[in-house]
Amino acid sequence: MDLKDIKAIIDLMRKNSISEFELERQDFKIKLKRGNGGIQAASEEAGAYAVASAAALPAPVPTPAATAAAAAAAAGAGLLEIKSPMIGTFYRAPSPESQEYVEVGSEVNPETIVCLIEAMKVMNEIKAEVKGVVTHILVENAKPVEFGQPLFRIRPT
Repeated sequence: MDLKDIKAIIDLMRKNSISEFELERQDFKIKLKRGNGGIQAASEEAGAYAVASAAALPAPVPTPAATAAAAAAAAGAGLLEIKSPMIGTFYRAPSPESQEYVEVGSEVNPETIVCLIEAMKVMNEIKAEVKGVVTHILVENAKPVEFGQPLFRIRPT
């Protein structure tokens, strides 16, 4: 695991208010814990043990507020796009047995959860961040998505 991966985990912890994260693979173990003084990190690799504070790491670049709901009109039709804020796997429902969060024609508001994106074994709820009606669902369930990839088109109301 390199520094880029650790920074991505720290960023996910901050965005999702996760207080503790632990990952263990063959000869590598990392444990991250949030406290009042930032994120404390401990890792163990091939017998070596190190502890570091995330305050010493450069802060991850924050995702722009418009990542999940682009303000630019899509295809000149006055539609807004909800874009993926991260790389991961797109899920339309909280579980395979559950009903999808939204369908074409569903009304959404800024707090409506429209999908989940799984990144590094963490399920991230994606909110509409706009008020409107879903006109297009652009990704198939359980398919990989890229950062900035359009997921939904919304007609603002």
